[in-house]
Amino acid sequence: MRLRTKLLITYFLFFIPAFFYLTAGYQDELKFRYLEGVEETLVDESRILAGLIALEMEQGEFTAEELGDMFKAVYQDRFNARIYQLIKTRVDTRTYITDTRGILIFDSFGWDTPGTDYSRWRDVLLTLQGEYGARSSKDDPGRPEMSTLYVAAPLVVNGETIGVLTIGKPTENINGFLKLAKKQVLKRSVIAALLALVLSILAMFFITRPLDHLRQYVKSVREGNQTDRPSFGKSDIGDVGRAFEKVRADLEAKEYIEAYVQSLTHEIKSPVAAIAGASELLAEEGVPVAQKKRFLSNIKGESKRIQVLVDRMLALCALEHRDALEHRKPVCLTALLNDVLMHNEQEIENRNLLIIKDLDPECNCVGDGFLINQAVQNIFQNAVQFSPKDGKISIALKRRKENVIVEITDQGPGIPEFAREKIFDRFFSIQRPDTHKKSTGLGLNFVREIALLHSGSIHVENNSNRGAKAVLILPAN
Repeated sequence: MRLRTKLLITYFLFFIPAFFYLTAGYQDELKFRYLEGVEETLVDESRILAGLIALEMEQGEFTAEELGDMFKAVYQDRFNARIYQLIKTRVDTRTYITDTRGILIFDSFGWDTPGTDYSRWRDVLLTLQGEYGARSSKDDPGRPEMSTLYVAAPLVVNGETIGVLTIGKPTENINGFLKLAKKQVLKRSVIAALLALVLSILAMFFITRPLDHLRQYVKSVREGNQTDRPSFGKSDIGDVGRAFEKVRADLEAKEYIEAYVQSLTHEIKSPVAAIAGASELLAEEGVPVAQKKRFLSNIKGESKRIQVLVDRMLALCALEHRDALEHRKPVCLTALLNDVLMHNEQEIENRNLLIIKDLDPECNCVGDGFLINQAVQNIFQNAVQFSPKDGKISIALKRRKENVIVEITDQGPGIPEFAREKIFDRFFSIQRPDTHKKSTGLGLNFVREIALLHSGSIHVENNSNRGAKAVLILPAN
């Protein structure tokens, strides 16, 4: 299972229970807060109404009949009050009054007749004892989900409690408010959950994206591709990437040294043997002067070959150990190609070669001009060495989408079938047609390394008519 999937599953194993616990707890808390708000309002109403009734009793103006007529008229009145999303059409508050013994004197709903004993109801009992009296009762057996909140206040005349006034508020409208509120809570909870899901996926992507880059980098290294190590900053993944890079560099350095020592030993073995043989022959007595000159020439030639081989290997070694270009500047490829032609002018004249140029002056690139010059120089020298006398070499410079392409075509014998897969291998070389000698076999390998450093490529193919064509592709400016 991928790390991203594991992190996402772990996140939801923790998030979902916590989210539902929070949502359910908030809905329960919301109900209590609504009831508290209603009860606080009932306290005010009961105290105000109790004060008015007590005043009428003190003045001898209170009659239960007149109070009942007033409540009857209020209950019969129909109105249309829009309270946000709730529409209220009638008064549903119940009011009743008891004396000092808890005996019912007045009931606005008329549910119980005067004389009914209410002395054991908490609202009446506690208020007569001088405490805060309130209760909640399910007055309608047919609607068990609905209850009524009752809050009582003492009737005080001349400093003495002469009775209790209680106001009752059904929770029907409260339940309506709660239902609407729960819908809003559920809606917002779903939106929050979806938002958390999206953000968590983005977070997982942000966290694991560097790991994907590191995985791709490791895969590329394992496949032998030359690629730049991704930059992970100062994160833990960055530390892992840098540690891997160091281990890779150490292993490659060890393998690189071993391979180079083996290759260099193999390649130097032949010229050293030739030098040793010529030296032994020179040490013999009676060697003719002409042979001595030939032996000395062989020693000089093989020594130069060793020197060129060592120089090429040192240059290639330095190039292969570069992770990126140190200097990037605009390079005018037209001027560069003309410079290469000028550098090889003498050899071109010696072979009487015809140079055909098709150069787009707008084709430029960004990179290391010296290295690109070395790459083109190697390609062109190959074309010259494999071209017959009085032949021609075509040089084309053109733009194709986001790349610039350098094509150098000769009229030589082309690439043998057995060599097509090996021409870029280190120390692999083909005999030159005129001298039948081989080069160091490092030139095209050197060109390929330069192309890779510039995020480009090089390939060599047989021309459709005759000869070979080398194609160097570099990113355009």
